Amino acid sequence: MLKIAIPKGRLLEEVSDLFVKSAIIPFKIEESRKLIFDISCFRFLIVKPSDVATYVEQGAADIGVVGLDVLKEEPKEVYEILDLKNIGKCSMVVAGKPEKIEDYKILHFTKVATKYVNIARSFFEGKDVSINIIKLNGSVEIAPIIGLSDYIVDITQTGKTLKENGLIVMEKIFDSYAKIICNKAAFRIKKYDIFKILDKLSDI
Repeated sequence: MLKIAIPKGRLLEEVSDLFVKSAIIPFKIEESRKLIFDISCFRFLIVKPSDVATYVEQGAADIGVVGLDVLKEEPKEVYEILDLKNIGKCSMVVAGKPEKIEDYKILHFTKVATKYVNIARSFFEGKDVSINIIKLNGSVEIAPIIGLSDYIVDITQTGKTLKENGLIVMEKIFDSYAKIICNKAAFRIKKYDIFKILDKLSDI
């Protein structure tokens, strides 16, 4: 039985739809309190998006679906075996208040609120900008409004939440999308089963 880690939340429906269209499973996995589903010859583990790669790395799951943003923030010892560029599409951006746009062009030091600490640090260090990072786990849009930070680093899909909070995108860091990752041992032991799934997904 192939064990597949799937993220809860916004990606679950998209991934479930994709697996049905690819004829991997016969029906959709619905969001519920149940976290383990045995369907056909697969066991699906429904876990937090930030934990998918850990499950795969540790061998609790053979393969998993995870966002590029998660992998960049916390790299794991896994194989990245397929890009799902139409799933989980969003952008990692720097955002702030419109009146800060000119300041952003000449930054030497700034305060940034984000839950993506490693991505933010790497990005600004690459621009030779010193930063004070304020780690927040949610509602980061509030930070520049109340003066807690100058800017935020966060993911956005449509920009609607930023706009509703009076913020604009200063710069895009990268485009994010879902990827299929694989446990290194499972790639050897269960290679045939894994490639059958990859073939079906590649046809969509």
